[in-house]
Amino acid sequence: MTLPNPLDFRNRAVVVTGGTKGIGFVIAQSFLEAGADVLVCARTRPDALPAHGDRTASFRATDVRDADDAAALIDDAVTRFGRLDVLVNNAGGSPDADAATVSPRFVEKIIALNLLAPFTVAQSANAVMQQQPEGGAIINIGSVSAHDPQPGTAAYSAAKAGLLVLTKALALEWAPKVRINHVTTGLIRTDSAATVYGDDGGAAVTRTLPMGRMAVPSDIAGACLFLASPLASYVNGADLAVHGGGEYPARFLATHPDRS
Repeated sequence: MTLPNPLDFRNRAVVVTGGTKGIGFVIAQSFLEAGADVLVCARTRPDALPAHGDRTASFRATDVRDADDAAALIDDAVTRFGRLDVLVNNAGGSPDADAATVSPRFVEKIIALNLLAPFTVAQSANAVMQQQPEGGAIINIGSVSAHDPQPGTAAYSAAKAGLLVLTKALALEWAPKVRINHVTTGLIRTDSAATVYGDDGGAAVTRTLPMGRMAVPSDIAGACLFLASPLASYVNGADLAVHGGGEYPARFLATHPDRS
């Protein structure tokens, strides 16, 4: 007996927000490799788009913080592909900021990008998916900051915590046609994050991780493929932790100098 390939996404359409760099780029590339038609977005067109073989992701310039623009992104995907099977809400991020002095405008922008935008894009995607016989899957890319905030991340951590609870709430409302899940990402080695991990290239930080390495974008992409696939057909409202087991507690490192 030959089992079907659960990671075959041919004739499936995928939207990845923030899919032109870093984690989103690799997520989009992985869905292309699995056979899907992929639309990525960012505010400006990049020099290079995700590609696999002779297939390249489509692109739409979009500010997902704008509700009308976010809805137009989903409309564009349906116009291009005739359907929408998977949405990966990946766009997000924030620079560190001192909570004591940060401006209200800064906080509003961080909340808008990391919480309100995923909600708005998901609403439009759900409206399409509910009308399809096979429904669809929505994956929200979160952060370990939602569980374990660090100094300088108050607004970002609050937004990501909201995204996690939003995922669970929408999973209750939009099932069974649409499954919605959350990926908690840990420390990820990307070009844009290189300076965050110190002058030693992240060696000291890596020693705090049980897996002995930081995640790479393909680790997150693999989780997305799983959650969007038939293998996860009964996975809804879940928080999939892709953080290598988290970080050793400070008290453990203090008493085990060989680990630090």
